[in-house]
Amino acid sequence: MQQLVNTQWLGDMKFDSLVGGHHVIIDALPENGGSNSGPKPKSLLLTALAGCTGMDVVSILKKMRVELEGLNIEVIADETEEHPKHFSKMHIIYRFKGKNLPMESLQKAVDLSQERYCGVSFMFRKAMEVSNEIVVGE
Repeated sequence: MQQLVNTQWLGDMKFDSLVGGHHVIIDALPENGGSNSGPKPKSLLLTALAGCTGMDVVSILKKMRVELEGLNIEVIADETEEHPKHFSKMHIIYRFKGKNLPMESLQKAVDLSQERYCGVSFMFRKAMEVSNEIVVGE
């Protein structure tokens, strides 16, 4: 199965990327010739990771009949100083909200996403260390 993304230059450092019928504006910071009217390309990689693993975790927990009140996913990435600047390490923080959430189920859902289902995480783990942690609150 192939996927297609069509990206058009809009001037300066601004691009409009058509992704699955949705427009995503990509831009650079003013000091890099952009107008900061959209996320930077590497930031979208972090978004893809959070979305991929988040969808997995929510789906797995639904099947386990674990009722969440909320889930927030933070992805923290270390970027190299030298060119080509790239991410050298990532850390994912899963912040779950709900009452009486079973840590065992949360951990199993995260582990299944990271080790079996999330293709974005799989690709990143081929290139760098990807770690995670779980935080539970009400």
